[in-house]
Amino acid sequence: MYFIDKLDNGIKVVMETIEYVNSVTIGIIVDNGSINEDKENNGISHFIEHMLFKGTKNRTPKQIAESIDDIGGQLNAFTGKEQTCFYAKVLDQHLPIAIDVLGDMFNNSLFLKEDIEKEKGVILEEINMYEDSPEDLVFEVLNDIMFEGTSLELPILGTQNSIRNINRENLLDYFYRNYNPEDIIVSIAGKFNPKEVIKLLNMNFGSFNNTIKAKPSNFEHTYQYSNKIKGINKKIEQLNICIGLEGVNNTSEDIHPILVLNNIFGGSMSSRLFQEIRENRGLVYTIDSHLSTYNNTGVYSIYAGLNPDCILDVMELINKEIKEMKKNLITKDELRKSKEQLKGNFILGMEGTFSRMFENAKSILQYNRIETPKEILEKIDRVNLEDIERVSKIIFNKDTLNIAYVGDLENEWEIKEKLINIFDMRCTNENKNNK
Repeated sequence: MYFIDKLDNGIKVVMETIEYVNSVTIGIIVDNGSINEDKENNGISHFIEHMLFKGTKNRTPKQIAESIDDIGGQLNAFTGKEQTCFYAKVLDQHLPIAIDVLGDMFNNSLFLKEDIEKEKGVILEEINMYEDSPEDLVFEVLNDIMFEGTSLELPILGTQNSIRNINRENLLDYFYRNYNPEDIIVSIAGKFNPKEVIKLLNMNFGSFNNTIKAKPSNFEHTYQYSNKIKGINKKIEQLNICIGLEGVNNTSEDIHPILVLNNIFGGSMSSRLFQEIRENRGLVYTIDSHLSTYNNTGVYSIYAGLNPDCILDVMELINKEIKEMKKNLITKDELRKSKEQLKGNFILGMEGTFSRMFENAKSILQYNRIETPKEILEKIDRVNLEDIERVSKIIFNKDTLNIAYVGDLENEWEIKEKLINIFDMRCTNENKNNK
């Protein structure tokens, strides 16, 4: 059963009671991420996420961790492009403790200068770790070229320079401007009493930041896609390559048709890309495709990890599969199987209280109402061959095709020219300037 409410300061609350479980997950979702940053303060959203664990007026960092560890629970957080989420998963009888800890972190975090300086070192090492992970780094390169000139191109972690320049003043200023009650959702899923929980939430969050009503800056952009190729040459054994195409935003009616198509094209082990390029030809270890959606845009990406010597063969095969999908589409049997696969994955993914908590929060953010699992399954069932034909033209548009790579690529400029020809891209010599 769902309950939607508001706290005294305007924070939205969405609750789903699940009587047959013995646990509960509470999430505090802030409608703020790296999209609200600029190059000067890049990484500040993620930095604030870290600082809320660094001690409050009532608890040391160790006591924050022990408060949840000692009751066998989990406490964590993550920052994305558009949202930040703090969450705790505990046994149902311990929900008041989780609410108290999270409320303490939001209301009473100290942001001590010495802690800020120490945390800079932690985050700089996190950036180093990320840059040593080519399968992650290649997606950052793709963001650079697809979202150039907009805040979506900025890395969530920030850069070495931007992190070093962060101080207590701009952390607190950003925190109170962007952690506005109107942009916060408390989402709870599991076994609990809604009436009792609302009282606890008002006690712990109902007066949070209720004196500052300034809205964060508006970072809306018009996204203009063209053809670009960009890479980072690294002395590593495997070449990591990513194709990015314009997708759809996170409220588009085309999301479920694209997800159905994606299962068939490259989103599963039985997909055409995986079966043809890995299983039949043995040219890659990893190959997959997926859809990423944002408030005002989206990206459909294809990723492969391969031997650099195989790049042209693999890209020729990917292009062949794209053309085949656009020309001959899919069969009725493929459509049926893909929809069943998508529904099964969705239902299995919603078995846990964390998934229910986060999906309910996203639904409120996007639609200001709960989109139930039943509604989502019905949308998947309604996908037909005409939908697949329509969305294949949207996402497989060569005019929005971009290529990013990380690895040791010999004869780099010659390879790039051949890739331009394979995909019939309208690139210019600007692509000679690599990161």
